Amino acid sequence: MTDLSREEAVARVEDLVARVETDRMPVPVREVWVFGDVTLGLDPVERLDVYLTKDILVGGDDSDTDPDDLALGVDGIGETVRADWAAEHTEHVRTNANGYAAPEKCLAAHLVGDDEPVHLEVCNASFDDNVTQRLEGALATGNYEQILDPRGACLWVDAEPRRGSSDESDGGQRSEDAFEKLREGEFVLPTLSGALEMLGAEPGVAEEAADALRAYRAEQEGATVRGDVV
Repeated sequence: MTDLSREEAVARVEDLVARVETDRMPVPVREVWVFGDVTLGLDPVERLDVYLTKDILVGGDDSDTDPDDLALGVDGIGETVRADWAAEHTEHVRTNANGYAAPEKCLAAHLVGDDEPVHLEVCNASFDDNVTQRLEGALATGNYEQILDPRGACLWVDAEPRRGSSDESDGGQRSEDAFEKLREGEFVLPTLSGALEMLGAEPGVAEEAADALRAYRAEQEGATVRGDVV
């Protein structure tokens, strides 16, 4: 798939948010953000960057499905991803290099087609917290490709979990104002280097980091995903 028009990109992320709202996900998703090109109002959008804040399943999931009954040959079912989701969506189960179910890859497989120009960031921390964490790490190591573009917009936030459960919620709140600004290209945001300077990077370093991040993104094709635990 080639570049998306801004209209197509916004429609695509609307569909993604709708699926997060209605589908059983491999792990609970608490926030959906977009960042980068679509937030800047570019048209066309070379890559659609989406950030998901997810929960970590602590003490296993809440489903009645016994992971041992699935016979998928994958460790971590019922521990890192929900067992009932895996039973329903065996074709979307993905693993890390150690053969353990990988929540970020499972989310990407469920939500994004392989050939779509979509990058998915998945983390247990909120967007702003992870932006800071990643920038600090990149500035310390010089690995600027790991920076998370801070120019983001929150599109959907889950409601508070029901009492007595860490795994379910009463629904979510979609930001119609944010969606309208995306459609009209109305977000007013600084350049990437300017945004990095605002977060503490020295001007020269911010320019170098912005160039490195742009070059890295230009090399990406199809759907990509990165998972972080903070």
